[in-house]
Amino acid sequence: MKITNLAVIFVLILLFVFVKNNLEQEGNRTNLQLQVRYNKAIDTATQDAASSLITNATQPLESNYQSAKQVRLNKEAAADTFFHTMYMNFNVAHDPVGQQVLNSYIPALIVVGYDGYFVYQFEQYKNAAGENEFRHVWSPKKPYAYKDDQDNTYSFTLDDYVTVYRNSDGRWLRGFRSEVQDEAELNFLKDGAAFDAVRRATIVNALQNDLEDTINRYNTDAKRWGVSYTFTVPLIPETDWNNTINDAGVLAFVQGIPLGTSFYNNYALGGARIIKKDTFIGVIANGHKYYYPSKSCQSSYAPEEVFTSAKDAAKNGYTPLRCGIGN
Repeated sequence: MKITNLAVIFVLILLFVFVKNNLEQEGNRTNLQLQVRYNKAIDTATQDAASSLITNATQPLESNYQSAKQVRLNKEAAADTFFHTMYMNFNVAHDPVGQQVLNSYIPALIVVGYDGYFVYQFEQYKNAAGENEFRHVWSPKKPYAYKDDQDNTYSFTLDDYVTVYRNSDGRWLRGFRSEVQDEAELNFLKDGAAFDAVRRATIVNALQNDLEDTINRYNTDAKRWGVSYTFTVPLIPETDWNNTINDAGVLAFVQGIPLGTSFYNNYALGGARIIKKDTFIGVIANGHKYYYPSKSCQSSYAPEEVFTSAKDAAKNGYTPLRCGIGN
């Protein structure tokens, strides 16, 4: 074979390698861009959902006990907001078929509440027409429950408020750990550091175990609906888990979105960072509508409406009530 022929073959081989590498690099670049876009989409959707947990919930006039983390959550608004933001970011806001496909990549949402959590998971059920459907539904509220060696039962919260069932006499005790430790006469409650460690571990283990069970069941059911991808429980660092259980919030899991020759898998955490805001109570006195701040003012008049700001109260025809009137 002539040297020129060998040279041509060599050039062709180099050209093939060059083109192949260039295509791979271009594919990797495209996949990286998509991954960044997907990361931003799920992070934004989760943060929006966490914000909706409290902004769309009607808070009670007062709590049974003082805790900045004890607030009413609107999990339905959180889920609606999450999916709405996801649909917008994936350009399927007006595409019902595309929305169904995107939904299939979201095996679970978890709403972390003060004294329990909810899982938004796929379930099969019969609709009004008697047909089987496979869609997200809410689980019942699940408590952060723990039982010690003496069969005493504890129901934890996101702070150190605890409900205790004392097995020795069947008595229930409720309050912050420091308030009930002497009355309960249980060594577990007297060690604040040990109590907090067990409390955190109990909450994290409950969320992890439920997530694993949810994804395993989803894999079984999804195959009947044509989903071939096998979902797995993501490895979440301990730091992220600790951040998750500091406040009420949302955990979102997205898996199986095609990404070149691989698949996109990720999770996002959205904390509500709840700090109780002052509410404004609307009352009617002598035929006139007044409002006052609930934290700094008291009144004997029966509440008519509750507002989240003085501006909202004023828009509804209420004027400020001078503190001390009607006490």
